Amino acid sequence: MMALPFYQKHHKHYDRAYRHKELQSTLSQYQNEEKRKSAVYSHGSTAYARGSAAYRHGSAAAYSHESAAAYRHASAASRHESAIYSHGSAAYDHESAAHSRRSAAYSIGSESLSQMSDAYDHESAAHSKRSAAYSLGSESLSRMSAGYKLGSESLSKKSAAYSLGSGSLNKSAADYSLGSEAYSHGLKDSSIMIEDQSYKLSPRAKRAKQSLLSEEKENKAIDYVVPVFTGRQVLVSGITDTEEERIKESAAYIARRNLFATGEGVSATRVATSSSKEEQYEKKSRKVAIRESAERLALKKTLEETEEFHRKLNEDKLLHAPEFVIKPRSHTIWEKQNVKLHCSVTGWPEPRLTWYKNNVPINVHTHPGKYIIESRYGMHSLEINKCDFEDTAQYRASAMNVKGELSAYASLVVKRYKGEFDESYFHAGIITMPLSFGVTPQGYASKFEIHFVDKFEVSFGREGETMSLGCTVIVHPDIKRFHPEIQWYRNGVLITPSKWVQMHWSGERATLTLAHANKEDEGLYTLRVVMGDYYEQYSAYVFVRDADAEIPGAPASPLDVECMDANKDYVIISWKQPAVDGGSPVLGYFIDKCEVGTTHWSQCNETPVKFARFPVTGLIEGRSYIFRVRAVNKAGISIPSRVSEPVAALDPADRARLRSHPSAPWTGQIIVTEEEPTEGVVPGPPSDLHVIEATKNYVVLSWKPPGERGHEGVMYFVEKCTADTENWQRVNTEIPVKSPRFAVFDLAEGKSYRFRVRCCNSAGIGEPSEATEATVVGDKLDVPKAPGRIMPTRNTDTSVVVTWTESKDSKELVGYYIESSIAGSGHWEPCNNNPVKGTRFICHGLLTGENYIFRVRAVNAAGLSEYSQESEAIEVKAAIAAPSPPYDITVLESVHDSMVLGWKQPKIIGGAEIIGYYVNYREVIDGVPGKWNEANIKPVSERAYRIQNLKENMVYQFQVAAANLAGVGTPSPPTRSFKCEEWTIAVPGPPHDVSCTEIRKDSLVLLWKPPVYIGRSPVTGYYVDVKETEATDEHWRSANKKPIANKFLKISGLKENVSYVFRVRATNQAGVGKPSETTDPVIAETRPGTKEMMVDVDDNGVISLNFECDQMSPDSKFVWSKNYEPIEDEARLAFDTKGGKSKAAFKNLGEDDLGIYSCAVTDTDGVSSSYTIDEEEMKRLLALSHEHKFPTVPLKSELAAELLEKGQVRFWLQAEKLSGNAKVNFVFNDKEIVNGEKYKMKVDRNTGLIEMIMDKLEDNDEGTYTFQIQDGKATNQSSLVLIGDVFKKLQNEADFQRQEWFRKQGPHFVEYLGWEVTADCNVLLKCKVANIKKETHIVWYKDGREIMVDEEHDFKDGVCTLLISEFSKKDAGIYEVILKDDRGKDKSKLKLVETAFADLMNEVCRKIAVSATELKIQSTAEGIRLFSFVNYYLEDLRVSWLHNDTKIKYTDRVKTGVTGEQIWLQINEPAAQDKGKYIMELFDGKTTHTRMVDLSGQAFDEAFAEFQRLKQAAIAERNRARVIGGLPDVVTIQEGKALNLTCNVWGDPVPEVTWLKNEKLLIADAHCILKYESGKCANFTITGVNTVDSGKYSIVVKNKYGTERSDFTVSVFIPEGEGEVSQPVPSKGDKKKV
Repeated sequence: MMALPFYQKHHKHYDRAYRHKELQSTLSQYQNEEKRKSAVYSHGSTAYARGSAAYRHGSAAAYSHESAAAYRHASAASRHESAIYSHGSAAYDHESAAHSRRSAAYSIGSESLSQMSDAYDHESAAHSKRSAAYSLGSESLSRMSAGYKLGSESLSKKSAAYSLGSGSLNKSAADYSLGSEAYSHGLKDSSIMIEDQSYKLSPRAKRAKQSLLSEEKENKAIDYVVPVFTGRQVLVSGITDTEEERIKESAAYIARRNLFATGEGVSATRVATSSSKEEQYEKKSRKVAIRESAERLALKKTLEETEEFHRKLNEDKLLHAPEFVIKPRSHTIWEKQNVKLHCSVTGWPEPRLTWYKNNVPINVHTHPGKYIIESRYGMHSLEINKCDFEDTAQYRASAMNVKGELSAYASLVVKRYKGEFDESYFHAGIITMPLSFGVTPQGYASKFEIHFVDKFEVSFGREGETMSLGCTVIVHPDIKRFHPEIQWYRNGVLITPSKWVQMHWSGERATLTLAHANKEDEGLYTLRVVMGDYYEQYSAYVFVRDADAEIPGAPASPLDVECMDANKDYVIISWKQPAVDGGSPVLGYFIDKCEVGTTHWSQCNETPVKFARFPVTGLIEGRSYIFRVRAVNKAGISIPSRVSEPVAALDPADRARLRSHPSAPWTGQIIVTEEEPTEGVVPGPPSDLHVIEATKNYVVLSWKPPGERGHEGVMYFVEKCTADTENWQRVNTEIPVKSPRFAVFDLAEGKSYRFRVRCCNSAGIGEPSEATEATVVGDKLDVPKAPGRIMPTRNTDTSVVVTWTESKDSKELVGYYIESSIAGSGHWEPCNNNPVKGTRFICHGLLTGENYIFRVRAVNAAGLSEYSQESEAIEVKAAIAAPSPPYDITVLESVHDSMVLGWKQPKIIGGAEIIGYYVNYREVIDGVPGKWNEANIKPVSERAYRIQNLKENMVYQFQVAAANLAGVGTPSPPTRSFKCEEWTIAVPGPPHDVSCTEIRKDSLVLLWKPPVYIGRSPVTGYYVDVKETEATDEHWRSANKKPIANKFLKISGLKENVSYVFRVRATNQAGVGKPSETTDPVIAETRPGTKEMMVDVDDNGVISLNFECDQMSPDSKFVWSKNYEPIEDEARLAFDTKGGKSKAAFKNLGEDDLGIYSCAVTDTDGVSSSYTIDEEEMKRLLALSHEHKFPTVPLKSELAAELLEKGQVRFWLQAEKLSGNAKVNFVFNDKEIVNGEKYKMKVDRNTGLIEMIMDKLEDNDEGTYTFQIQDGKATNQSSLVLIGDVFKKLQNEADFQRQEWFRKQGPHFVEYLGWEVTADCNVLLKCKVANIKKETHIVWYKDGREIMVDEEHDFKDGVCTLLISEFSKKDAGIYEVILKDDRGKDKSKLKLVETAFADLMNEVCRKIAVSATELKIQSTAEGIRLFSFVNYYLEDLRVSWLHNDTKIKYTDRVKTGVTGEQIWLQINEPAAQDKGKYIMELFDGKTTHTRMVDLSGQAFDEAFAEFQRLKQAAIAERNRARVIGGLPDVVTIQEGKALNLTCNVWGDPVPEVTWLKNEKLLIADAHCILKYESGKCANFTITGVNTVDSGKYSIVVKNKYGTERSDFTVSVFIPEGEGEVSQPVPSKGDKKKV
């Protein structure tokens, strides 16, 4: 088998040897290999010449310089060299890492050459073989290949130039490399060696440009390039004259090597310009020389192969094995192309040829139309139609006849055009891409193994929910400072973090969180882990269901709202229709807009639009907007869609300019300015006016600006007219539009219109453009037609693959919606909420075992198509496939002519039970394997088989294939070689078929089969060994100290969630034999849903074992066994299986039935359980069976007594069930009593209730009561003993109940008097009464005195209350309330004394404390006051204050008190030490309630400043100058009299006194005497008043704190007879007359 290409390494048939060798190549080995190979480059020509001599000298079949034939027919070593040389060219075709590093022969290196011959060490072999292949002076090589004549310097330089990759790397060069003479002369037998050597190569690095999910920077397709292998840089270095040139050439090699590694420029087809030195030796271009040389080699190869073909035909005309004359050729094609693989096969009898894809036979019937296989006259072909990426694989043509089998391989690579993405390939649920190889940043070729653990599966969410996808990533080897790059993709598009999506990488686990899931988030999510130039990825599909509609029956929200086209004054909005219409058709959609930076949404259209595109007009230039869409049907409007991305109302040119030259952070608004025109120019007409979109609601016009428009911007007027007139009407009459696009509304549907546009600016309006052609108003885009041919196929237990044919003649198709329904239910559910492209989708989340039907709708902007025809019903179950290969094949016994093989069941059985195995064997002679032979024609059911008729002492290899209903699976890899010889060892051979069952968190059961080879004496027992999976072999321990005879063992004491492996050893008298093959790792865990086997005894006494399984597939079966051996004798057991339940009933349980009974369910994940029946369990079950055979009437409750409402006594019991023939006997003190006046009896056979009622319990009723039941053969009885204190208590309770009943016949209390404290801290006494009428009175009493109530209660609510406000100690006492009317009376008392009163006071205090407001700070003239208000203050409420958690000691400076409802703390003359936290504690008697305020920092500073201000104001007020009193307001005095007024003056300091008269300063003189004595008394004296002294007088007192003025009026009158008398002036106060 040839080496597999990179895209097949993830398949199960990937060669284990190859993988094992690759895993053993550590990074240090790569570094050492790199250093050693770099040293080889620097050796120069001398080192290679020596290596060549050493090779020629040491070779057993040395090359002959005179004969080319000697070279062609040399030893196996030289043939191997040719194979290596040939494979060196082909290595590039198979994507090897050597392609990116160096030539193929060099990448094989000394490691591959060391396997060829033990005669040469690594360096000598490497030098000698390179020298033998490329030595300049080797005549043998020059004779060997005309294309490689290196004897002349000219051809050497050509080869050197060719090796550097400067030639034309095209397909002719690939043919040239594959057509080398070494290949053509290589023997067929060396193909195996070539395969072995190919395992040393690494495939070329995967790059993003080859990935299906990649985003490529350029739109140029770069094909897979096959560099032509010639010489290497070492060859050129050997003939370089100077060290400087050698250094330059080495540097050139490194550059070209890196060029191949990165993949840049590898597809160049131009030939570099030859230097002047090269032109001296080249008469023709290098391209021509290469083509001619390749053609010569190809022709020579064809002639030789034709000759060889005819020679073989003549050798044996009767029978000969198949032979490929023409092998299939590998292809690299584009998607949707067809490819045809050809081959020609000879052989007799005519071989039968089978085509395989990845080692799986191709069945043309399962893929009709996909594959066409033809065979005519020995020419065979496989045609693959419309290739897609899944067709990328390795194809094998296998020819077989009676003489043997031969295969030829070809690889097909299907490439995808860049930029295209087919979602249909991503609806398969879960995809894991293959391993990759590449060049790490450290610069050496390496391989990383990237594993995904704890992976996210197919997920289901709902709109608005938060969804999280996570996966643990393990990278091996773990290199420090080289961390993986984590990338997330949705439907192949790289996801960037946003407000909707958050990503997290912890170093071990990658997580993606959808903060608010929307239908736009539905799709295939891919986690890609990138390490250098290669990556691994894992994918799973995420489904997002619609959120619940706010209005029942409303449609789901639209999705994918996008801005298709944005201009200065309008934007075209597009969206996708929802899959769910709510039960009635969607009438249309409303579009809302919101300016960025605001929260105001406005509706853009008055009537719903059906077309899923709409132009939004009326935008403000430079502003940014976001949009959303709502769907509407007759039930209501849906919830809005997710908002669109912001879009600015700008011309595309302005937007591009802003994008390329950002100036400032985005603010949501762009100010657009235009330069003033230097000269007004009337613009010309626009050009290229045409209709770009037309619907029945609007028409969108587009045009180009005019060429003549001056330096200023232009605006446009749009005009319309009907098609058959010239009556032009302006559409935008008021405001011209600024952008060269416009949406015209208000058009009559079905009419034809023409349109034209005029330009305008400040200079005027220009000429109109040419009118458009007539446009009919209506939807040009039709609703798509329904898809056809809906074909569901099975996929998994919960999913179905649905395919369909695309809608015919559909335009602008958005995708498809798929719906599913359980057959016959009529209820349809959407399978996807985001339209999918392609014609294939996997519907997940289905119920296993149900039959589903499907239908599909197509979607475009015009709407949703009709539903397709419903598909046929399909049952949801896993599809079957051929099983995987068996493994761990070992020899169980060997004799002189036969061998017994054992193996393990395949890990993947393919969904169907394995029906048998096929064993093949082949002879191995001198290390060369022969042809495979069939060991059995019919399949064997056991996992052990004896192969007969073998040759003694012959070495054999074996392989085993499993078969199920789907066919024969892939054979296992060949085993290691075993020699057929007689075993003579004394100890037993290994046991086989070791398996685990009944796996639980701390135990499991191990089963095995005895060894086939028992040794020289019978097997006496077995030992079971166990160890943790990761532990070394030194940690094996025995689970049993003594050998056990059973072939099973329950192993206990395991650690939960720990992985274990097991093995078994057999022992006999000679000793312990070889251990069995180790089991697969088993994790000790009890899986969810695990059920245990139960034992049951039915009503007839039948004992049975029952096992239930809810994880069964349709093909699952229950398999019962005893002591883990199949139950063959069914005489003692009867089996019954229905659905997921199975029962094994014992016919007659006895000692012969003792043992361990187990049951396993096939086609499940190891569902099994067991039950052990030993002697004790047997006795228990037999006793239980006896009880069931001789039954009793089961009772739900024993006989009991209860009191009824009127004081009656009810005796009752309840049986589980009673038949209609059940009888009951009532017995009192061993005497039967019957139904009568005293005893009333009743039997309800439906409910099993039996009762007897006595109206009154008298003294002679003391005794024992018994109910005896008989129902068929079942009997039972129950007794109740009522004597002594028990009887007296029941009698008293019956009397009390009777009295209560009589009490309730009149007005009575339902709830007796109680109290509650209101929110206002008042006490409310309340009781609840019943049976009240209008004449019923209620009277309240306290301590025997009636309480007068102002209002009469109306009893409407049945509650009577008495409110006590400001409750205090004086309200303590005994309260009583009495109800009475003509039917009787009832009373209720409430004692509010002692403890009861204390409890009430505590509650009052608690209510007061709870009502306390938060502490507030108030500044006063004395200091700072902290206070809180309560609803009502009570002295019982204990108030305490704390400062900084320390109780305050009250002093004259710090005091507390209560003023009204205010509780305060006064801090006089506050200081710095008064800062801090103050707490007021209110203790209600039980609980402390606190209020806190922080009097520090700014709060203290502000309060202290206010205190200082108030204090100063108080001092000023207290000490300011003032007139205390003594002056009247008005003085009336007779002329000639003396006026003497005195007033008291106060002020500190002593104020100054000034007197005024009529607002003028009054100067003291002899007539007016002013005195101011001791700073307290001021005198005003006029010795003899006259009329001149009349007027307004004022005294003004003043000091530094203030000034005060007191006015008085003096009125002088002349007595009668003496002159005119002045009229007195009304005074403001008292008047004095002097």
